[in-house]
Amino acid sequence: MASLSNNPLSNYLRESREELRKVAWPSRKTVVRDTLIVVGISVIMAAFFGLLDFGLSNGFQKLLEYRALKG
Repeated sequence: MASLSNNPLSNYLRESREELRKVAWPSRKTVVRDTLIVVGISVIMAAFFGLLDFGLSNGFQKLLEYRALKG
């Protein structure tokens, strides 16, 4: 029977725990600020592309109507 010290899974878990202790975790304030920035930019981009889509759709529809009337 293999000992736990030579078990690859056990080694992986031990090394992972050691590496996680070295991580510099951001503060709650930083996480909240960065999250709000991402959400804000996402809303702005969604509005921009929504308006762009609306404008291009209406423009294309008007062009098709003009071409149909002109014959």
